[in-house]
Amino acid sequence: MASPSSADDLFDNLLKTDAKRLEEEERIAREKERDHAAKAQQRLKELIVDNSTLPVTISSIRLIGAEKTRRSFLDTLFNPILSANRNRPYTLSEALQEVGSATDKLRRFDIFHDGVSMFVDKPSPTDPSSTPTDIDIYIKATERGRIALKTGTDLGNTEGSAYGNLLWRNIFGGAESFNFNASAGTRTRSAYHGVFDMPISSDPDKRLQVDAVSSATLKPWANHEEVLKGAGAKYGWATNSGTKHSVGYTQTWRQITSLGPNASATVRAEAGDSVKSAISHTWIADRRNHPFIPTDGYLMKTVSEIAGWGPLRGDVAFWKSEMESSKSFAIPIPGIEGDSGVSFTTGFRAGMLYPLPVGFGSTSQPSRINDRFQLGGPTDVRGFKLGGLGPRDGPDAVGGDVFAAGSANLLFPVPRVGKDTPLRFQVFGNAGRLLALKDKGGNVQKSVYSTVAQLADGAPSLSAGVGLVYAHPVARFELNFSLPVVVRTGEEARKGFQFGVGINFLG
Repeated sequence: MASPSSADDLFDNLLKTDAKRLEEEERIAREKERDHAAKAQQRLKELIVDNSTLPVTISSIRLIGAEKTRRSFLDTLFNPILSANRNRPYTLSEALQEVGSATDKLRRFDIFHDGVSMFVDKPSPTDPSSTPTDIDIYIKATERGRIALKTGTDLGNTEGSAYGNLLWRNIFGGAESFNFNASAGTRTRSAYHGVFDMPISSDPDKRLQVDAVSSATLKPWANHEEVLKGAGAKYGWATNSGTKHSVGYTQTWRQITSLGPNASATVRAEAGDSVKSAISHTWIADRRNHPFIPTDGYLMKTVSEIAGWGPLRGDVAFWKSEMESSKSFAIPIPGIEGDSGVSFTTGFRAGMLYPLPVGFGSTSQPSRINDRFQLGGPTDVRGFKLGGLGPRDGPDAVGGDVFAAGSANLLFPVPRVGKDTPLRFQVFGNAGRLLALKDKGGNVQKSVYSTVAQLADGAPSLSAGVGLVYAHPVARFELNFSLPVVVRTGEEARKGFQFGVGINFLG
């Protein structure tokens, strides 16, 4: 006769044995289910391939799970695909391709969770209006929650900040959204930004945005604080080649205030209010295989802005244009098959600010410190302080009207970490030049031309260094040791370690 403890042990062993048996049966069932699903998927693919040229008629498209998305929005997306709205029949391959393209657009609205799926069925045989070639399309999706709240901290571009974000999705059932962000930091003392975004004609590549902003930012490199309040509207679209455009209008009230005790005469003279009324255009062609550590492809970007001229008014007027480009390619290493993880990237940026008359006047206005370019820092010309290059007035970096900067970066995997991680060593060289217009009171065109020509007069400011790069999904982190090689009189170099975080780096 077994003792009580032996009986308990026996009972426990039986329970464990039963649990293991049930777990094994569940595992086998899951494997069979996956196997059946894979075989069904394979049979479907074979069926589609075997019948790809079969003529079909799309009789209906039904979206399952769209409880808060309005019918008119979906009709604009899917109605053009229905066979009744076409002048020629589909083949099965064409029909699935068209519906797949519309389903991909549906994913890109960001109002549904990942995992949008599509399947095909024949209409009910009891439907007298159906024909043997009719098919019904079913799309299954799960809507995201309408409200998302997020708080956190950021560290980047030489400042730390805390932020809160509110995202309201699918406001009116047509993929509209409202995004409100509030932050406070060591340099940006306060910032509030609200954006209302909506697609045009149910197309994720055509969007209208209306935004408003209010911020107060310390500019320690120029001994002042800048306060901004403004609003604007922007329309963006993408072309068939994949390039992106946007045009917009903004009106912004700016104030230079809270001057430091050592503020220069230039900063003191420009203190106070100004109003900028401007239209802008942005063009982007991004063919890189990774936004932060690319090993192949190129980036081209231009930003153009006209402020204050003609009917725009305001009290500042200029044409401002900036371009950016980069090219990356992988470097093969003997003895390593496939991608070695070693890559070389070159980057180039340039910009020009051309003064214009305000309104319909005839006299061009000199540029203001609010609008001029700044150069130097851990995300562009490394080895220099923020605003460390270009014109200065005493302790203040007062910016320039013309600049050019370039970079060459060699990236390679960290030993024992591997090429499949987002961590890289880098060796880099940077160069840059920032200049103010020579004769601001004379012939503007002649002054701009002579200043541009001066960019090639002598060696630019140079730096070199080594560092670590980490490509986080939302930003690029760099810790570099920089050595200034060429420093012009008055410029502020930074020898030693620099830490940078951002999404746009010079190379």
